[in-house]
Amino acid sequence: MRKLIFAINTTLDGNCDHTKMSGDDELHDYFACLLREADVLVYGRKTYELMVPYWPDMAKNQSGQTKALNEFARAFDSVGKIVVFSRSLAAAEGNKTRIVRTKPQDEIRKLKQEQGKSILIGGVDLASQLIELGLVDEYHFVVQPTLAGPGRRLLEGVSLPGSLQLKLVESQVFGSGCIALRYLKQ
Repeated sequence: MRKLIFAINTTLDGNCDHTKMSGDDELHDYFACLLREADVLVYGRKTYELMVPYWPDMAKNQSGQTKALNEFARAFDSVGKIVVFSRSLAAAEGNKTRIVRTKPQDEIRKLKQEQGKSILIGGVDLASQLIELGLVDEYHFVVQPTLAGPGRRLLEGVSLPGSLQLKLVESQVFGSGCIALRYLKQ
């Protein structure tokens, strides 16, 4: 069975607003490695529109300012399938993106049963729904050494049926002071 991996950047105070984060080469290398372990990306509409067509265009043009940005773009673009859960998105870019308008849990359960690499989910809303349903197997939190104040919070409003116990299996400290934490669901 495939793993569903949730990966996100957050500040020390739990803010997940991408405009309040910084990304350096180490972070892009970290997330490029994670992308190479997946062959399906799962997003809601907002996250999808942040990622596409930005990263595929950069992969095609190699227009990143650093080698790490271009490598991340290539890793993103090489993932075989993008599944977008949306009721409002009219059309998707490219032929590897599929819009799903049904319940996320049904589609995720089907994807997990298929053969292949991991399934990688980003964003906040959709991931929160799947965490509530117990479908996320692994968590990658990259904590930035910033207090960002007001903004979107990690897992804000998530209603778990009980506490969710995670096991820390890996940590990595970056030169920027960011810490990548990898947890498995117990």
